[in-house]
Amino acid sequence: MNGIKLLLVGIMMASLSVACSEEGTETTVKSINAAEYYQELNISYGTDSRQVFDIFLPKNRTLATKVLILVHGGGWTSGDKIDMHGFRDGIRKDLPDVAIVNMNYRLADDAHNPYPMQIEDISAVIRHLKLNQEQYTISDDYGFIGVSAGGHLAMLWSYGFDSTNTISMVCSIVGPTNFTDPAYVNSTDTNIRALMDVYGVSATTAFLEEVSPYHRATTTAPPTILFYGGKDPLIPTSQGTAMRDRLQEVGVTNAFTLYENAGHGWIGFELLDTWSKLKSFIQTHL
Repeated sequence: MNGIKLLLVGIMMASLSVACSEEGTETTVKSINAAEYYQELNISYGTDSRQVFDIFLPKNRTLATKVLILVHGGGWTSGDKIDMHGFRDGIRKDLPDVAIVNMNYRLADDAHNPYPMQIEDISAVIRHLKLNQEQYTISDDYGFIGVSAGGHLAMLWSYGFDSTNTISMVCSIVGPTNFTDPAYVNSTDTNIRALMDVYGVSATTAFLEEVSPYHRATTTAPPTILFYGGKDPLIPTSQGTAMRDRLQEVGVTNAFTLYENAGHGWIGFELLDTWSKLKSFIQTHL
């Protein structure tokens, strides 16, 4: 698994107090001056040390100020919000009126399954933001940017768990979409098999469909932008193209880019192109 972690951690954009229990018992934060820029690091949203997020609030914000939630990758077993600092910095520079939440979540291991634990963590963060909307002076319209495992989690929450249509747009960069994809199921590649096994060595088809954004997407899914690499050693191209086709089938606004010669992350022209397209998508749909 170490090889997967190295591939998944920090793959994109590096170049460019409140406690909340798992049951949802939250307390409100103090009021914050909306006329001034504000940031706070490692705000607790649960009892585990991994259940923290950073928040960055623009100056002169109002209850119409939109929020982007960043979800890091790492194969569900590693990674950290620091890996999303490139996105954070890009948003602060090019989308200065958008608030940013950069979250950590509990990591899977032999004793802790990724699902539903990590979905519950996203739910807890969104509960906290809604509870403290007036104190932060932000809207309750959120968008997601997720990379790799974070892209999977962002799509899965948006398609399967957003019962109040809270999410206005979601971005997945090299995120897994379909655990029943034959390219996954029939693969003999050790890295792909190790990645699949995080969600169960002998998981049922019904379970794999439950945790697959591809199978959870309906007409109510938010606008989605997808980026994939044609030579990705972990995420078969079909994960991206099938997700695109599914969104088109159910009539969901989407954009899709495949970088034919890119792997599980990219730099240079592809990186600039990704940010240009993503920025435009955010400006249109968030």
